[in-house]
Amino acid sequence: MSDLRAYEYKSFEKIKHRDENGVEYWLARELALALEYTKWQNFSKVIDRAMIACRNSGFNVNDQFAEVGKLVEHGSGAKRMVTDHKLSRYACYLIVQNGDPRKEAIALGQTYFAIQTRRQETQDYFEQLDEDNKRLVIRGDIKQWNQMLAETAHRTGVITEEEYAQFQNAGYMGLYGGETVKDIHKRKGLRPNEKILDHMNSNELAANLFRITLADEKIKKEKISTRHGADHAHNVVGQEVRGAIARAGGTLPEDQPTPEKSTEQIAQEQIGQLRKKKKLMLDE
Repeated sequence: MSDLRAYEYKSFEKIKHRDENGVEYWLARELALALEYTKWQNFSKVIDRAMIACRNSGFNVNDQFAEVGKLVEHGSGAKRMVTDHKLSRYACYLIVQNGDPRKEAIALGQTYFAIQTRRQETQDYFEQLDEDNKRLVIRGDIKQWNQMLAETAHRTGVITEEEYAQFQNAGYMGLYGGETVKDIHKRKGLRPNEKILDHMNSNELAANLFRITLADEKIKKEKISTRHGADHAHNVVGQEVRGAIARAGGTLPEDQPTPEKSTEQIAQEQIGQLRKKKKLMLDE
């Protein structure tokens, strides 16, 4: 990402507001400046086109583009009320889609709000899943992020299997109050060939995903270049995640119940169901 793009993304984040229910929104006049519209009259035309697109999409325009008043001060010190809009994320998305494509800020805005919208859609979809499928989704994410973390650790000098095991233990010990992988494995009553991550509920998996992604970011951001530095960073991140859970009044990972089925069992059962369904369809 270029420095300009990173700056523009931050500018969209900087003007984001949240209402009393925690729902995010943007104010049209602030967004206009972020998108490099110096004349409100020109930007209001973009809003009009976005409202039409919103209505044609079947959404309530007033919900997405709530009109609000705003006091502005003139050079004389006098204030007057001007029209503004409280915009939802979707409204902002429609605005940048209808903006001047020649503006780089518009192109950046299109990417930013598309990503934000997609994230919310993914979150909404995830919340509708049952516990088994939440576990499968997070377990899949962990496999990908663990691979990335392994590559990041490798660049610091974590080369051998023993060194990687020590690196992993450092993170787990931070998150689990001193427990190593072997300790967690024993506490869960697992067989030698079973993996602890396959026997975690969605909350415990989420805590570990947070640990992994933060450790990867910390090592890269701080440009850690030694194996011992990587171990220390992983342990610190584990402790930070544990502290965050405790401060929020959540259940610590070692106190989370161990599910009856592993994610591998759940995946195999679902594959079997799909194959059976496919066979039945072919038989029709």
